[in-house]
Amino acid sequence: MTKERIPERVVHAKGAGAFGYFEVTHDITKYTKASIFSQIGKRTPMAVRFSTVGGESGSADTVRDPRGFAVKFYTDEGNWDLVGNNTPIFFIRDPFLFPSFIHTQKRNPATHLKDADMFWDFISLRPETTHQVMFLFSDRGIPDGYRHMNGYGSHTFKLVNAKGESFYCKFHYKTDQKIKNLPVEKADEYASKDPDYSIRDLYNAIANKQYPSWTFYVQIMSFEQAKTWKYNPFDLTKVWPHGEFPLIPVGKMVLDRNPKNYFSEVEQIAFCPANLVPGIEPSPDKMLQGRLFSYSDTHRHRLGPNFMQIPVNCPYKARTANYERDAFMTVKEQDGCPNYFPNSFSGPLDNPKMKEPKFEIHGDVDRWNSADEDNFSQPGNFWKMLSAEERDRLTSNIANHLKDAQDFIRQRAVTNFTKAHPDCGGQIAKKLEKLVQGPAGAPYHNGDALIAKLSRVNTAKTSAPNTEHEEMKKKSAVAQWIEARFQGSGQAQSSSGPEDERDVLPGRRGRAQKTTEPSKVQGG
Repeated sequence: MTKERIPERVVHAKGAGAFGYFEVTHDITKYTKASIFSQIGKRTPMAVRFSTVGGESGSADTVRDPRGFAVKFYTDEGNWDLVGNNTPIFFIRDPFLFPSFIHTQKRNPATHLKDADMFWDFISLRPETTHQVMFLFSDRGIPDGYRHMNGYGSHTFKLVNAKGESFYCKFHYKTDQKIKNLPVEKADEYASKDPDYSIRDLYNAIANKQYPSWTFYVQIMSFEQAKTWKYNPFDLTKVWPHGEFPLIPVGKMVLDRNPKNYFSEVEQIAFCPANLVPGIEPSPDKMLQGRLFSYSDTHRHRLGPNFMQIPVNCPYKARTANYERDAFMTVKEQDGCPNYFPNSFSGPLDNPKMKEPKFEIHGDVDRWNSADEDNFSQPGNFWKMLSAEERDRLTSNIANHLKDAQDFIRQRAVTNFTKAHPDCGGQIAKKLEKLVQGPAGAPYHNGDALIAKLSRVNTAKTSAPNTEHEEMKKKSAVAQWIEARFQGSGQAQSSSGPEDERDVLPGRRGRAQKTTEPSKVQGG
């Protein structure tokens, strides 16, 4: 028994899985030569794993969190993994920030508690997160199980057809069960009474032959469109508007089999965005480029170097042929074929269909800070799409979570939401004023005054495009604390918090943790 456990996933630890098929319903061969799309009516076996992101394997299914929606297609050209989420966007566009971002979703290393300071400090310092954060705290942040949510490949990919012509692409899978979300109160109830609600719902639906399905779409952008589009087409924090790049139907995804053994077929399934097939290639999307490496690396840690030989990960509709032979869990000897390249004894060769077509590169190749690339126009559009009731719930959800952060972090976050839309930031500010008491019992701030102030900031943005970048270059909270601590009176001055919090670094050891309902602790 002591040898049965393996490391859980760093993220997406809690999840459910199922199996089924993908069937082509519309012809897209003018865009891609991938065999999976070669003819209408063709069926391809597939596996899907749904998950929450930030919580551990024992956490509740109904927390406010993005949901993972990873698909493994067992094609006749090998496995194709589409490792997506239930949101078309993500928090960041720079892969170097990903480890730090995940740390903010986990537990404080000193207190081992979820920490609102960690979450909102990072979020407010990286304004590109605004779009995803608004999506997360909207009604869509708590889907009613896995059957009632959409899925997205999220990244920009490249499709190549039989003529060698290339197109940029995004993948969407829309639920046929219709979008359905849980109210906060109902989600909290399930978190305490039935924390495995989403797993149970999926398993029972399939067991009762109520097979869930999703309609599969693509969006297509030509290379010429990409050159002149107003946004960076590879920016993971932005969507491609459907009015400009309409959804093109492709096929149907159906789940009709539950796992026979959860550990062998779900816990051990290993998805990797680098698992591609001829006709589907990565794009210059930086987040995608980072994921191409990291996923296989984490699988080697969690499952071992031969994780691809585990049956659920095998490309059983195509023969595996490579030059890997040894290490733990080697079960396929490949009939004594040579383990070196080049060789004279019929060793495997690269698939000529996978030859990457040439492409043009313009401009300088360099590393730069992409933090100020129009972070607020699309969040503003998202706000305008919501009804008055949806806006009220969105701002209430944000305020109820943001209230547990320190005052200077709260104000920085409200500034970002106000830049997206003055009404959004204004509503959050007013709700925070009711929820939070500042030092010595004073109100958090004057909500109406803050709205007016931040509205001026929002207006000035058009004439001062570098304001946001300059703001990020100001002294960090830690630097300000050090100056206050060791200069003048020597007494650290905090912008908010009761007396016992003033002499402590923000979010560090010793900071008093506010009491929160268990379901809200998971909510980051």
